[in-house]
Amino acid sequence: MTGRSGSKSGWAAIVLPAILSVLPVGAHEVRPALLEISESPDHGFAVQWKQPRRGEAAIRLVPHLSNGWLETAPTETDANPAYAIKVWNDLRTGASGLEGQTVTIEGLEQTMTDVLIGITLADGRKLNEVLRPKSPSLRIDFRERHGLPVSAYLTLGIGHILTGIDHLLFVFGLLLLVGSRWRLLQTVTAFTVAHSLTLAGTALGLIHVKSAVVETLVALSIVFLALELIHLRRGRAGLAVRFPWLIAFSFGLLHGMAFAGALAEVGLPSNDIPLSLLLFNVGVEAGQLIFVAGILAIAWAIRRIPPALPGWTGWIAPYGIGSFAAFWFIQRFSILIH
Repeated sequence: MTGRSGSKSGWAAIVLPAILSVLPVGAHEVRPALLEISESPDHGFAVQWKQPRRGEAAIRLVPHLSNGWLETAPTETDANPAYAIKVWNDLRTGASGLEGQTVTIEGLEQTMTDVLIGITLADGRKLNEVLRPKSPSLRIDFRERHGLPVSAYLTLGIGHILTGIDHLLFVFGLLLLVGSRWRLLQTVTAFTVAHSLTLAGTALGLIHVKSAVVETLVALSIVFLALELIHLRRGRAGLAVRFPWLIAFSFGLLHGMAFAGALAEVGLPSNDIPLSLLLFNVGVEAGQLIFVAGILAIAWAIRRIPPALPGWTGWIAPYGIGSFAAFWFIQRFSILIH
């Protein structure tokens, strides 16, 4: 993959436009909504509803509880670029509590997203479920065992990495730098270990870095990688070529903080933080492996289609990756300084 001829590296000129054209499609629909209900020791309830936004508009999802709580005006409302947020505080229920009540998400059947449900009672009982377009309602029953919805957090991790074009372009650049399978294994492992560390540290509140700073540095890491690819095409092996695992680990620390930012937008369920974090990270790794396997399969197929691509096509991927990354860096840096 690191050769200078078009037949060895020109395949990337075909793959790159496909990545850029396909990945942005449906990216925001992957993010789930979140409904959390928690009971305080004095038996008051708080409800938080977070639903995905696309631009200025939120995906049309309306939560309902059969006891009528959510038909009243929320105590607080907020919004960020990814989510619209509503909070109801100090809600009271009868002697039966929430047992037997029904949660319904109006409009869910017209979407491609899921809704994570987390309920925690003052006596320690928990309920975790996921509602999908085919099943938009849930009857609350604490007599049944409701574990953390494994598939929901796995899907969230997979969806985030497979729709995160900046992260995937970084991985794509690493693939172009690494020649042997052993070096590829070292590089991917280093990237995995690094972003797992900072993902956990940031999500658990042990590391505090502004998301705008992280996203700007992520873009800069891709610019650096593109420059290393250009140097390689010119016959000069830079630091990233000689020690790809070191570069992957160093910049993986940044990318892990960015992954944590995406997870923070949804919110870790307060009653199962370690497990949900683990599942999200496993999903990220699964999505990354799917992407790497797909790229390697496409590269293998393209190399066997005659005739060989001309040598100049080998320049398209490095300059293409660098151009997009430079644009993202300028865009994010301008937001950061304003």
